[in-house]
Amino acid sequence: MEMNFSELKDFLNEKADFYNNLEFIQDDPVQIPHRFSLKQDVEIAGFLAATIAWGNRKSIIKSADKMLVMMGNSPYDFVMNHTESDLIFLQDKNIHRTFNGEDFIYFIRQFRKIYSNNESLEDLFLINNEETNFQHSIERFRQKFLGTEKHRTHKHVSSPYKNSSSKRIMMFLRWMIRKDNRGVDFGIWQKIDQRFLSIPLDVHTGNISRKLGLISRTQNDWKTVEELDTIVRKLDDKDPSKYDFALFGLGVTKDLL
Repeated sequence: MEMNFSELKDFLNEKADFYNNLEFIQDDPVQIPHRFSLKQDVEIAGFLAATIAWGNRKSIIKSADKMLVMMGNSPYDFVMNHTESDLIFLQDKNIHRTFNGEDFIYFIRQFRKIYSNNESLEDLFLINNEETNFQHSIERFRQKFLGTEKHRTHKHVSSPYKNSSSKRIMMFLRWMIRKDNRGVDFGIWQKIDQRFLSIPLDVHTGNISRKLGLISRTQNDWKTVEELDTIVRKLDDKDPSKYDFALFGLGVTKDLL
């Protein structure tokens, strides 16, 4: 699909506008944190839903539902007040694909440590001076959240330092940081500017981006995230990640085929 810059901008703005609305929520994992109003509930439910966001969207939502039920539908309260016997109950549960009960328990324990010292997960993702994206921020978060001891769960929190696109964390960050009045993204974090956000890059958004000529790299990795940053920030330097709605929507509907 050949378009000049101006046509591309108009096309993607129109598609972002079309898909970014409340109807988007009902089929998307973002519906999981939307069940809550307490900031910490939104963060925990959002992070868990984003962590297991691979595969079919219906099965992701079903698996996230299962985790919420196991937490009595009060994630923050469960994280802060669970007993060891509550966790033993979760040990052998099958959650979602390779994310199992042991991983779930590990997350719950790490959340409690974090929230014992921080009011919000935002504190772990702050962007430092001179940084232009979340590459270093995600790594700092990983060090604080995952701790120093090696554990099987570490693979569920991907690292840009290992050239991962960190799609699931980027999606979670979009939910927490992006501010608009459309009702999909929460925008509940006040200390981080949305201009630093990148597109959560996966097979679908990657393929559509290539069809549109936004990227040339063939892998869906961190280097490609930065390549895509270059163009989407030219399209809108104040809110680049809104184009996730356009690329994702086009990927689902196959509008370009």
